[in-house]
Amino acid sequence: MDRREALKTFGAATAGAWLGSQLTALPAVAAVSKPRAALQPFPLSAVRLLDSDFSAAQARNARYLLALDPDRLLHNFRVNAGLKPKAPVYGGWESVEPWIDIRCHGHTLGHYLSACAMHYAATGDDVFKERVAYAVSELAACQAASKNGLVCAFPDGPEQLERSLRGEDFVGVPWYTMHKIYAGLRDAHTFAGNEQALDVLVGLSDWAWNATRPLSDAAMQKLLDREHGGMNEILADVYTLTNDGRYLHLAERFSHRALLDPLAAGRDVLDGLHSNTQIPKVIGFARLYELTGKPEYDKAARFFWDRVVNARSFVTGGNGEGEHFFPPHEFVQRLSSAKTMETCCTHNLLKLTRKLFTLEPNARYADYYERALFNGILASQDPDSGMVTYFQATRPGYVKLYCTPFDSFWCCTGSGIENHTKYGDSIYFHDDESLAVNLFIASRLEWRERGLTLTQATRFPYEERSRLTFELTSPTSLALRIRHPAWCRELTVMVNGRRHLVSKQAGSFVTIERRWRSGDTVEVQLPMHLHAEPLPNAPTFVAALYGPIVLVGRMGRHGITPGADLIVNERLSGTMLNDPTPVPAFVGTAESFISSFVGTGEPLHFVVRGFEQNREIQFMPYFALHHERYNMYWRLQGSS
Repeated sequence: MDRREALKTFGAATAGAWLGSQLTALPAVAAVSKPRAALQPFPLSAVRLLDSDFSAAQARNARYLLALDPDRLLHNFRVNAGLKPKAPVYGGWESVEPWIDIRCHGHTLGHYLSACAMHYAATGDDVFKERVAYAVSELAACQAASKNGLVCAFPDGPEQLERSLRGEDFVGVPWYTMHKIYAGLRDAHTFAGNEQALDVLVGLSDWAWNATRPLSDAAMQKLLDREHGGMNEILADVYTLTNDGRYLHLAERFSHRALLDPLAAGRDVLDGLHSNTQIPKVIGFARLYELTGKPEYDKAARFFWDRVVNARSFVTGGNGEGEHFFPPHEFVQRLSSAKTMETCCTHNLLKLTRKLFTLEPNARYADYYERALFNGILASQDPDSGMVTYFQATRPGYVKLYCTPFDSFWCCTGSGIENHTKYGDSIYFHDDESLAVNLFIASRLEWRERGLTLTQATRFPYEERSRLTFELTSPTSLALRIRHPAWCRELTVMVNGRRHLVSKQAGSFVTIERRWRSGDTVEVQLPMHLHAEPLPNAPTFVAALYGPIVLVGRMGRHGITPGADLIVNERLSGTMLNDPTPVPAFVGTAESFISSFVGTGEPLHFVVRGFEQNREIQFMPYFALHHERYNMYWRLQGSS
């Protein structure tokens, strides 16, 4: 069997699985003991969403994916390959970019491949598999025409990549864009079983190997000073798909020592750095630790996660202002910005969190994942248009702004169309002897190897319970591990209608070990409560939560007409719809603020009195608020 056929055979056997956690581990080049993941996620194809806000968001996203024309996304690829385009190019970041020359042309196609492939895995809808096959075949034709393995869509062809390789000044972020194409091809292969995608991916990886091989280590590190996405992660994944050690070596060369070294030493050097440049690098560090066992990668990834989540994040789990990390003592100064919490950063931090959880199944990772998923990702989609946010502003009285369907194509548009395809990827995890329930989302898991189907029926967070029902081909012994969230003071588990345990260990997992039979049920009761969370380093500003759900004050719809919050240029955030919206302080302490919440009778909706000028303000979940103004953090007046 030749190499190409061997790759096809290997790839077909692993289609639909999450790389790095579903693929059988292959020997690493370095003679280092590799860590074994403590828990494995299930393939996305093993989980189906049931009726919920998440399934509704998935369906809206699917409609948008089908509204996009692959030939328009492929326009510049065909031009660069010397082929006649089949449709006009889209606007925004795919062509025009009049406001900033970032040269991201082609990034959306990579995200589109990933999104369609994952949607196919998550639903089994063949139309998305067909979309993947068509786009991959077109990229294959472009690659054949280029004759050197490279496929790209930049307006000046490979020039900026070549300038970066020569150590010259170059325009934009070409390696960032290329990473999206690499990742789209990987996902087309692993989620949609597309064998041709692996051929194109290997050809593209060979191009990168040949292009970077002459570079000294110093020259390679200079190249990495500019945003380059998760090139180290994707090349590590190509290694797992091919068992070709060149790609693992190249993945390590694509690891930026200017970030890796201080993080591994426990030094926070993040002030002023571009957030979404750093997070993908660190995802790659975690992936390389998984493959090589080198402790520097593990130390760097965990230290970074801890610093960003626990010292540099807002209450929703988002981070940054103007796309950059700022000194943690400056949170108050940043509150007035309309450019806080770039959605891409939350998207990528969730990817890092998921990877770290598989290596160390600690509930703190799952707790953060839940918070950011509800309050960052689910909150990012407009339920009317299906469009998504770039920034999620903390500015008092501001609004969520969304991309337009065909003339924006921001980075957050690309990660956004991926977000809503893969809600099922982190609900359940397993090892040989246990099944972990991480998230309370209505869904059905099929664990084929164990002959087990688990149905989770829940309306969480609108109701404070979830019911799990087992279907089994034969009785089986299994430890069921259920997350006791950090926000839940006391969790109760009922097995077949009888109280089994009461846990007071918030931020942990409870375990039920027994021989399970078809029809067995487990009911989880997880009472939620109101609580306040201060702005980091600023206790006189607080946000309100109910369980993990961030609540915001409704500040009216003045100045907002239908469609006014859809924008082409995300750089206009803060200049449009910027009508004065006075936000009163709360007169009292954080404790009196929370005690002033009164339920309206509608789940997760409250009314609060006690503000200046005797104002009464309605509160609702941030994830459910759209097309109106809001306030997230509240100044406490006279709380000293």
